Amino acid sequence: MLAETICSAVSAAGLGIAAVTAYRKRFLAATRIAAYSLVPIGLVLTGVVQWVADIAFRPSVWLGFGLLGLAWLLFMTTRAIERRGVGTRKERKAAAKTARRDAVAPAASAPSLGGGPPATQPQAKPKQQTNATGEDFSDIEAILKKHGI
Repeated sequence: MLAETICSAVSAAGLGIAAVTAYRKRFLAATRIAAYSLVPIGLVLTGVVQWVADIAFRPSVWLGFGLLGLAWLLFMTTRAIERRGVGTRKERKAAAKTARRDAVAPAASAPSLGGGPPATQPQAKPKQQTNATGEDFSDIEAILKKHGI
């Protein structure tokens, strides 16, 4: 009953503001204000306000919303666990065994993804030998001369 009275008062105030706006020759804005002000009384007449009031003040409805929230939380938790790939113990052992088997290249003697030292180390590059005339620095000298250094 109180909600209907408040909605009627809001609609009446909105229509009054729309009338004042129309008096100021702002007809487009007045029409828009009148449209907004008719919404609350329309909701009262269709019964939506009573329905919302019944939902908001009934404890069983809030219990239902709580259960829906719990179901959503459980659903999202199981999806997150599923995406991480955590399964049963047998599934994890089988996946680890497959990963170890696939980590070794066909011609390799050691796992390619292991943390151990590599079988062969790359050889160091041989040092460039310098001539007595300093030819390997000619490009650097040209850059320095170009910049006036």
